[in-house]
Amino acid sequence: MSHLSGIRTVGVPVTDQDAAVEFYTKTLGFELVMDAPLPQFGGRWIVVAPSGAAATIALVPASEDNPAGVDTGIRLASPNAEAAHQHFSAGGVETTELLQWPDVPPMFSLRDQDGNRLYVSQE
Repeated sequence: MSHLSGIRTVGVPVTDQDAAVEFYTKTLGFELVMDAPLPQFGGRWIVVAPSGAAATIALVPASEDNPAGVDTGIRLASPNAEAAHQHFSAGGVETTELLQWPDVPPMFSLRDQDGNRLYVSQE
């Protein structure tokens, strides 16, 4: 029997939680799931996610042991990666080129306001 049943939340270190909320909700279109004070953590417990997503992203305060500007390894799904790439590129988000290989879903990566890398691939 497995004692683990899924992936719930992945933490992404950010230097300014308010700027991160702005980027993830306004620029990426995520929903704000939770924003609670957590002084012992050095900020707030902030959770965002695409609408209806099972897994969420916690925007945690960056620290010496958990610096911002990392490759998160997070893969986000898009119904149309090419349209998403055009939208984010036109909106000033730092993106890589759209990769389109035979028999592989189109994909690209983008960086948030702190330079954290996230990946986008077509569903």
